[in-house]
Amino acid sequence: MQQDRLDEELESILSVIKQSPDGIKIGQIASMLSGRFSKRTLFRRLATLKELNLVESQGARNSTRYFIKAGLLLLSDAGRKLQADVQRPLFQRAPKSYNRDFLYGYQPNKTFYLPKNARQHLKQIGRPFDYQGTAKTYVKRILHRLLIDLSWNSSRLEGNTYSLLETRRLLEYGAVAKGKQAFETQMILNHKDALSFIVGSLDELGLNSYTVLNVHALLANNLLKDPMARGRLRQIPVGIAKSTYYSPEISQSIEIYFEHLLHLADEIHDPFEQAFFVLVQLPYLQTFEDVNKRVSRLIANLTLLKNNLSPLSFIGVSQNDYIDGLLAIYELNGVELLRDIFIWAYERSAQQYEVVQDTLQEPNLMQAHFRKELLEIVQFIVSRGIRGAAIIQAIQEWAERHIEARDRENFIEIAEREIASLHPGNIAVYRIKPEVFEGWKIL
Repeated sequence: MQQDRLDEELESILSVIKQSPDGIKIGQIASMLSGRFSKRTLFRRLATLKELNLVESQGARNSTRYFIKAGLLLLSDAGRKLQADVQRPLFQRAPKSYNRDFLYGYQPNKTFYLPKNARQHLKQIGRPFDYQGTAKTYVKRILHRLLIDLSWNSSRLEGNTYSLLETRRLLEYGAVAKGKQAFETQMILNHKDALSFIVGSLDELGLNSYTVLNVHALLANNLLKDPMARGRLRQIPVGIAKSTYYSPEISQSIEIYFEHLLHLADEIHDPFEQAFFVLVQLPYLQTFEDVNKRVSRLIANLTLLKNNLSPLSFIGVSQNDYIDGLLAIYELNGVELLRDIFIWAYERSAQQYEVVQDTLQEPNLMQAHFRKELLEIVQFIVSRGIRGAAIIQAIQEWAERHIEARDRENFIEIAEREIASLHPGNIAVYRIKPEVFEGWKIL
């Protein structure tokens, strides 16, 4: 219910911004929404829309104007029709049971959910610059960012209310966000564990039962009532919220379908077709008691990473669009809507992880301005032996004493990032001696 209300609020704000192609100020948004939100709440919702890459802003302080982000999702005619069909009231949608022909009718490398031009397009944008290197070499270069992006976006698609910043702090420092439910924190940590397992065993893992079952076990850890259900095929009937679809109930049938699904997936040559096949068929079967969609998203990334391709972190994907795409598969066996979302999402993800020839970037003006202050706070943290979540609190308290309120939030974010990036090869930047750094590391 909380997530439904949040989605509704975000959609209402987006609809207002869409009416102003030249941008709109926060006061104007508030006025057009008839005071529905306080200025503080509206600011937080706009920040969420920016994190989702749906909105961008220009200007500073009172002159800030908000715009719809360029390149928003455009659906094909078939995708729009499917979305309209699954958005009808439940009583207007016929009950549907599992269609085994949807699985068994698929012939690897003859049947294609993704047309040839789409596969070629994805291959063209999905190759990192140094694709001649090994898969592990590439993924290690992007791992830190991928852990945060995919853990946050995949959890967000499940209704998790952690912000991107809160997710980063949890994964980098173990700082649990205030006011969040325990399962939300566990969900994000489980994504980190599952993705770390995939990356750490990338050469050994494949599209087989061992891989899928263990990814499920990691993603479902401490989240299921029955601990035996982790990494085990479903033994009980399950329902799909807001859907007329009924998944198979006989455990022996689920096992047979699961093994055939993996056999088909392993036979697919094109990595994008393989990834999309997994995103379609694993949730459709409802292979596990819960956590099916999360498993499909990480297994899809396994096949992309094994082929040295940019990952798919679902940046900017709307929860409503994603659910509609799955409902179209559940109830109509129509892949076009989810396909539109998949291609659009991969374009954004590939851009995010593109490895360019020139690894230098434009200097961060805020970081350059606060050189002295950053030097002091980093030295303070390391010399005092402050670790883990306590780093967040220490930086905030230090910033309150030394940084003006208008710059404080940006400064805190830069300081957190710099401390998380410390290693023996860069400590001279902050004039930290090796023995002091080693002592801080092993505390």
